Amino acid sequence: MAIAAIDFQLLANAGFPAQSFAPGDAIFEAGSKGDKMYVIRSGEVVIERDGKVIETLSAGGIFGEMALIDGSPRSATARAKTASEVAPITEKTFLFLVHETPFFAVAVMRTLADRLRRAGERD
Repeated sequence: MAIAAIDFQLLANAGFPAQSFAPGDAIFEAGSKGDKMYVIRSGEVVIERDGKVIETLSAGGIFGEMALIDGSPRSATARAKTASEVAPITEKTFLFLVHETPFFAVAVMRTLADRLRRAGERD
């Protein structure tokens, strides 16, 4: 039985107030407190670790979810590659979505698993 996919872009456009970033702006820095995750509404965002780009995300992509899951400081820096608009999802909203929409939780876990696999391939 296939599990339904979640379109994170729909979440980005679901009334969450957007934040805009110019190219090069940091959305968050490695080591900072992670109290939100983000869904990209438009533009591209790069995830950097130790000054090296480890992933480039575009509209519909999510980032920052790890800090909401484990409560640890940010493990990487997120920076706007192009003019970007992102929808922040607070921890309270994240927990509500996990509780009320199990497919959301599965989609986030699949995203994390995919990133871990690709990170292992790079090492």
